[in-house]
Amino acid sequence: MRVINKEIRIIQNTGSVGCVGCRGCSKVRNKLNNYDWLNDIDEAQQATDFVEVQFKNTRKGYYVNKDRLPLKKGDVIAVESSPGHDIGTVSMTGKLVLLQMKKNRYRFDEEPKKVYRYARQNDLEKYEEAKNREHDTMIKSRKIAADLGLEMKIGDVEYQGDCNKAIFYYIADERVDFRQLIKVLAETFRVRIEMKQIGARQEAGRIGGIGSCGRELCCSAWTSSFVSVSTDAARFQDISMNPLKLAGQCAKLKCCLNYEVDAYLEGIKKLPSRKIELHTKDQTYYHFKTDVFRKELTYSTDKNNPANLITINSSRAFEVIEMNKNGIKPYSLTSNAEVREEHRNGKDILADNISRFDSKSRSRNRSKQKHVKQHHE
Repeated sequence: MRVINKEIRIIQNTGSVGCVGCRGCSKVRNKLNNYDWLNDIDEAQQATDFVEVQFKNTRKGYYVNKDRLPLKKGDVIAVESSPGHDIGTVSMTGKLVLLQMKKNRYRFDEEPKKVYRYARQNDLEKYEEAKNREHDTMIKSRKIAADLGLEMKIGDVEYQGDCNKAIFYYIADERVDFRQLIKVLAETFRVRIEMKQIGARQEAGRIGGIGSCGRELCCSAWTSSFVSVSTDAARFQDISMNPLKLAGQCAKLKCCLNYEVDAYLEGIKKLPSRKIELHTKDQTYYHFKTDVFRKELTYSTDKNNPANLITINSSRAFEVIEMNKNGIKPYSLTSNAEVREEHRNGKDILADNISRFDSKSRSRNRSKQKHVKQHHE
């Protein structure tokens, strides 16, 4: 309730909702940031000595706090690394860390790395120095890889907090033998080299950018796990199969194609199959397009081109399909209320005509016989 009241005051003063600086939040603002909703429960905070530590944007690690430092979210600490130490930010503490470790398939049988201390001033200065070297190192390493004739692209470089190690993130379509590259990089930059291959989506997430929707790229803003995207997702949603529109900045299919596909699949289950042809007395209709959420289907008399398009709802389509199964062909695909009324009126008129004619002919015969009888008399 305290947090809600604070947010209400912010809305009244600024007209927008912002972070109120509660214990579950921190100054960290990126896609790996999680809200610790058990931060006010002391028992949950003391459930484990493990803490979650976040490094440059897309990397997290789990470390044991053996010295039981009073760590909280947002603290900058020095942790064990191989070799030396690294500088990171505490992103989560307490019981939720165990759930995160299970989710990320942490191997509990290995010796856990330790939390050393709070980051000192000289640690932070060295860390800033390491970050300032990353861009120049990436540019030089790309030139070295090109000189060696390697079919790869180095997309990002991350220095360890003590400048003793550098991680080179690269993308490549095929397997790359970079043993010679590692030797040249180690001699050039005087650090330990680690090569880590990433995909095109991960590279786009590290670089960032603006999508065709006008917003920040999902892979850069919040997506941390990438699910494969297929063209079937576009087909189910009746999206134009234009490669230029379906591809994102990573040249792969857009991740957002998967966002609504489950809703479309659920809606399609309630509609008739697109392969079923509808038969009337005059025409055969083929499926042309579907509006899943309106539950409307459009049919064409030509199998490959739009011709004589008729749009009907799903209930009418099921009704026509059932009529066709029973060997009945309706007069039209449209709502059969008018057809039934016309058909019923036609039968009634025919029946009325027959009875009317019969009754008139009988009356005429009777009147004629009566007239003849009177004449003879």
